[in-house]
Amino acid sequence: MEYKNSKIQSFTDLEAWREGHKLVLEIYKITQEFPKEEMFGLVSQMRRCAVSITSNIAEGFSRNTSKDKYQFYCVAHGSLTELQNQLLISRDIGYLEKVKFDKIALQTISVAKLLNGLKRIKNQ
Repeated sequence: MEYKNSKIQSFTDLEAWREGHKLVLEIYKITQEFPKEEMFGLVSQMRRCAVSITSNIAEGFSRNTSKDKYQFYCVAHGSLTELQNQLLISRDIGYLEKVKFDKIALQTISVAKLLNGLKRIKNQ
């Protein structure tokens, strides 16, 4: 999909949302391998945070004022930071091997940079 020269018409056109969506899918995939006793612990929290990122990007996109957009993009960024913390915990307690952690950590950094860009644009 090429969007660089296209007019953004939907939240799904935002690169931040698309990269966040990849992150959501990866979180669902890796948490399937976590112990069953974590289903209502880390698994639930990580999935909820990941979904919150893209949900808040989508909701921010639909808002009319820059202030409202900025607020939702900030909430998305907060959820991303929460997820990064949970990934560190998952790695440190042995639920997530280093190679998988490194890959998903890079994805979170990519999403963070894109969110920072959205926040800069919407806060001017």
